[in-house]
Amino acid sequence: MAATSSVMMPLGTKAPDFKLLDTVTTSMMDLDGLKGRRGTLVMFICNHCPYVIHIKVQLIAIANSYRSQGINTVAISSNDIVNYPQDAPDKMAALMAEWDFPFDAYLFDEQQSVARAYQAVCTPDLFLFDDSLQCVYRGRLDGSTPKNDIAVTGQDLRNALDDYLASNAISEVQVPSIGCNIKWK
Repeated sequence: MAATSSVMMPLGTKAPDFKLLDTVTTSMMDLDGLKGRRGTLVMFICNHCPYVIHIKVQLIAIANSYRSQGINTVAISSNDIVNYPQDAPDKMAALMAEWDFPFDAYLFDEQQSVARAYQAVCTPDLFLFDDSLQCVYRGRLDGSTPKNDIAVTGQDLRNALDDYLASNAISEVQVPSIGCNIKWK
């Protein structure tokens, strides 16, 4: 598995709009309809990535924990499903059922245009937007990877979420996420 670091969208960037297939409901969903009351966490993930699998428990816990505080979590997979059929929409829906539907949507970016608009390059690639859809955090979940012995805590993302919700300044020192590259067509 080749490690790729996120590009780090500039802070303050407006979340690019999208309209994508929600693999669970099989309906088209847009950003406005998925936006959280207080903020929106957009995560580029996929089913098979060992980096995503490594942190799945924290991704689920964070989505479940912060939903009651007005943060919606939207997962997007942009992988090429011809060469990576395990990331196809039916498999995405099955994974959400296995994970007990923790996210507000698990969307399929078939044309890969949404990943490009967000400058997403790896899985996981995480973006936190405020209630005006301005980027306030982009970076890693925490320092843990499948290749080290650091515990998965979600500390970096949790700190950003907690600071944002408490109206505290979020540190502009943010560490890029690292993971598998998005599987481009």
